Order: sequence, then C-alpha cells, then structure tokens
Amino acid sequence: DRYAREVSVKKRGVRWELLQLPRMAADKIGKIPIGDAKPSDLADWRDRRLTQVSGSTVRREMNLLSSVFTQARREWGLIPANPMMDVRKPPDAPPRTRRVSDEEIYRLQEAAISEAEKRTIAAFRFAVETAMRAGEICGLTPDSVTGRVAHLPLTKNGTARDVPLSSGALAILEEVGGDFQLKPGTLDTLFRRVRDRAKIEGLRFHDSRAEALTRLSKKVDVLSLARISGHKDLKMLLVYYRETVEDLAERLD
Repeated sequence: DRYAREVSVKKRGVRWELLQLPRMAADKIGKIPIGDAKPSDLADWRDRRLTQVSGSTVRREMNLLSSVFTQARREWGLIPANPMMDVRKPPDAPPRTRRVSDEEIYRLQEAAISEAEKRTIAAFRFAVETAMRAGEICGLTPDSVTGRVAHLPLTKNGTARDVPLSSGALAILEEVGGDFQLKPGTLDTLFRRVRDRAKIEGLRFHDSRAEALTRLSKKVDVLSLARISGHKDLKMLLVYYRETVEDLAERLD
C-alpha cells in the first residue's frame, strides 16, 4: 500500500501497478509480514500465478514485487535483504516472429466500418510507417508535427523523442486531419474488433512496431533505427527486427 502511494504514483506505469498491487495484497502472500517473507513463500506465489497467467506476465509481476522489497530495504529500512533475489524467474516466452503483410493491411481497411474503426486502422498504418507506439500515436496533435518531424514530449521510457515522418505517414496524418482522436484503450478494443471481422489470425496492434522497424532496417543504419525507435539498448532492437533468413538471402544478390 505504501509503495503504491509513494512510488507507483510517480511512474508512467502507474495504472498497471495500482491494479496489480491490491491484487497481490489480497493474496495469501499479502498476509505475511514483510520481514518474515522468505524466498520459498515467493516461489509458492510464483507457481500459483503460473497456473493462471503466462510466464512473461509472472516475470513482470515478480519485477514489481522485487521493486517493493528493494524500496523497503534501501529507503524504508524495513528489511535487510530482498528475498526475491533468490527466486528463479520463469523463462521468457519465445520472441514473436509475426510480420504484417500489405494484404492484411488492405483487409483491415476493408473491414473497418465506423469512423472510429477507420481511424484505428489509419493509426495502425501510421504505426507501420513510423514504429511509434499506440499511446504515442494517440497523444499526437496537429501541434506535435513540424514539417516532417513528430515531437513526442513524453515516451514510454520517460524521455522526449523526435520521429522522422515518411511521405506515407504524412499522407495518413492528412487523411485523419492531423489527430487520430483515439485513446489507447479504445484503440486496442477497436483494432481487435476489426481484426476479427477481417478474419486475420494472431495479429496484435503492437506488431506494427516490429513491422515498421524491420521495413526501416532496409533504409537506414542501426544507429538511425535506434534513434527512430527510441531504443537506448541496441540489443532490444533484435526483439523487434523480424526479417527472415530467406529475406536476407535475397538481399545478398
């Protein structure tokens, strides 16, 4: 509760943490005094969560709970050590390899019926052009764009970023009047609705970011690609770079 009040509220991920922390507190692990929590208690909680959600979700929740223990140790002086440090995390899920084809984008456009759905698919097309995240796209206003540059004052990692815009991205912005008029939660719901209507399997809105970076990798060098995406760790680009070995072989000739 104290972590939620004093720490979570200062984070960009505040909404997710304020949902997770009360759920953790309601679990039987929340009844254990913080000084008595042992790695075995946390391992038991981990194993029970793995029967309910994916390994990647459990890893994320473990990171949050570990942050609570670290805060309690370093700044509040409540415990001498973080018991989560001795708990094994479940393995990461295999990286996604899903690409987005032009034919699928066409089917999404054809399946969009309402004005809001059409704006949602326009946002997806814009994401494929720019590698911008859904929240960043929803936050765009006409004042955010100067010439061929979109200025993002606050991104997921807490810093500002300027994104170069292709002629295709500019055309999409002009198409929607410079403002997609969507909120991230609404965008996700509408995208899944249109995707299902178009009978497209296994596609997520966030796959647009990987598709964009894979396409852009054919046009710019890796440092430019990292600047466009906002990645400070070049290794993270490998998570989003999804060009196949067959594609690479064709580029060798």
